[in-house]
Amino acid sequence: MKGFCPNCEKETSLEQVVREETFNIRGEPITVKARLLRCSECGEEFDDPSSPDDALVEAYRIYRSRKDMLQPEEIRGFRRKYHLSQKELSDLLGWGGATLSRYENGALQSEAHDRLLRLATQSENLLQLLTTKPKALEEEKRAKLIALVSLENPVSSMTDLCEEVVGGYDPDIFSGYKPMDLYKFIQAVLFFCGKEGILKTKLNKLLFYADFTHFKHYSVSITGARYARLPFGPVPNKYNLLYATLTDETQALRVEERPVFDYVGEYYVAQVKPDLTVFSASELKVLATVKEYFEKFGSKEISEFSHKEKGYLDTENARLISYKHAESINLGL
Repeated sequence: MKGFCPNCEKETSLEQVVREETFNIRGEPITVKARLLRCSECGEEFDDPSSPDDALVEAYRIYRSRKDMLQPEEIRGFRRKYHLSQKELSDLLGWGGATLSRYENGALQSEAHDRLLRLATQSENLLQLLTTKPKALEEEKRAKLIALVSLENPVSSMTDLCEEVVGGYDPDIFSGYKPMDLYKFIQAVLFFCGKEGILKTKLNKLLFYADFTHFKHYSVSITGARYARLPFGPVPNKYNLLYATLTDETQALRVEERPVFDYVGEYYVAQVKPDLTVFSASELKVLATVKEYFEKFGSKEISEFSHKEKGYLDTENARLISYKHAESINLGL
């Protein structure tokens, strides 16, 4: 290809190359693949100005994922969900006008600001901001937003109930270096179940493949769920208690018994539409890819498929499966 070489200061023949580049992000080394151009005449390598990829932006993204910080699209999604302008949300948070704009455009937020943002995404905390800072919004808009957020409190209760079941744990290799995000886990369950319903065995495998596939490509899981090795394949740890909570206590799921060949299977049907705004672009891509890849698999087929995974083969029964085995998973992503 032809292009301008800044070293030769003229148009030359250029070759696209990929190099690993390591950035020091707040004391933590983050290695990413950088796409560069190499001049055939002088051999100089430089950034490709036409490439949509930015190595530093990707390093920031990986850092945020490892630290469980909000990504720019998640911040934008939260703000747009409630039809808030950048100024309105900034006023609610007590920030200067340009701060939120920088974060939404890729700047790395401080840990303190990220904690405040994440707290604001929880309906009970947003409700508190709306009631304690009446001058941040016009009265009519504020009243409508308070009414809308008040209706969402049952969702928070659903997450709280599930937290009691799972308990807390620190992020490690068994959770994909992410603390358990029960709200995301619930939304992933609702996404895979849909209105048509899905067999419990298949649901467990889809969740496993989504989390492990995302870890393989982005060094962090989607939900922070831990997965155990059981005879029918990998399953989310304490899945029976979690699903029972979602069906009996919150009614987010409905269980239907349907004939499946020579037995009656339990299908889980979503009673609530999933909130997809909580997922990043990479997470949505993986969720959609996994769902499409296994669309025509029955429970038996996907169980047998999962039995061939290195993580399943190398793990003792009833033990947790390490995310280090994600590298061997290949769904064509």
